[in-house]
Amino acid sequence: MSMHNKTPLVHISKRREMPWYWSFGIRAAAIAAAFLVCAFVTMALTGENPLAVFATLFYGAFGTERKIWILLQNIAILLCIALAVTPAFKMRFWNIGGEGQVLIGGLAAAACMILLGDKLPNGLLIAVSLAASLLSGALWGAIPAVFKAKWNTNETLFTLMMNYVATQLVAFFVIVWEVPKGAGKIGIINQSSEAGWLPQIGDYKYLLNILIVAVLTLAMYVYLRRSKHGYELSVVGQSERTARYVGIKVGRVIVRTMILSGAICGLAGFLLVAGTDHTITTTIAGGRGFTAVMVSWLAGFNPLSMVFTSFLLVFLDRGASEIATNFMLNHAFGDILAGIILFFIIGSEFFIRYQLHFRKRSKKEV
Repeated sequence: MSMHNKTPLVHISKRREMPWYWSFGIRAAAIAAAFLVCAFVTMALTGENPLAVFATLFYGAFGTERKIWILLQNIAILLCIALAVTPAFKMRFWNIGGEGQVLIGGLAAAACMILLGDKLPNGLLIAVSLAASLLSGALWGAIPAVFKAKWNTNETLFTLMMNYVATQLVAFFVIVWEVPKGAGKIGIINQSSEAGWLPQIGDYKYLLNILIVAVLTLAMYVYLRRSKHGYELSVVGQSERTARYVGIKVGRVIVRTMILSGAICGLAGFLLVAGTDHTITTTIAGGRGFTAVMVSWLAGFNPLSMVFTSFLLVFLDRGASEIATNFMLNHAFGDILAGIILFFIIGSEFFIRYQLHFRKRSKKEV
């Protein structure tokens, strides 16, 4: 057998760089193919008109002014958490604890609102709640970072287990503060006085949350792309040995970055409790701590691109719920369509980052 026949039929190599219009075209083609597959699946499983189903998908996100504001609010919270985990991910510190860091930040805000609601002026109460959320989130992020820096523990398992600890802490205090006793929930905190609630801008309930996250997005872009700290965590992510060689204190960078990551997750918890839900539950984060990982990865750790990936995931979630309601289908069907679209979009990233090389068939091959 000739050496040529031992050559693999296909081999994969990483692309150096692809023009933006090519990557945009690949993603657009993937989305078009996904919708085509969704149309076939819809006809095969339900017999419904695919165009009507797709129209409902868009109506679920943009059908009314209220739906649009809810969409924007959900995008803002998901984007905030994605921005939080991104610095750690760029450093190759796999922070899977966003969910717990959000919960602990929300718990701190709720505690301030409940215990200090009638003792402090509203402006000061909001400031104290914000500081408590940031500090508690930062602490929750710092704990696994210190163990990683000192004893090289597995940060994935550590941060994941911290989620369960945070959930149980919230569950405990929900029972302590439940109203009425035996209800198993807190209810709306300070509903009559609105003490500790973020102010509403005009008639727009969620506008302040959205503006805060918009400013945070720009600040995170500058931090990662233009600051010394952003440069250091990128070097640590590429090679800890190289970072140490050029004089970067890796342990300090790990702890500092996770303090920042946890603090921003704490901010997300504060926005949920003080700005949106005005209560605390074990499910207030809604799985966003895990979804944010996908948002960050799909955007290539670029804060500006995360705006679009956050929109995509929230849009699919809202649309899937509307499909299930309008067509009286199992909610899982809407999730199937959303999963198909995500599968194609994630798959398209492979062709953007890698290229396939096929073995040329020689004339001597039989």
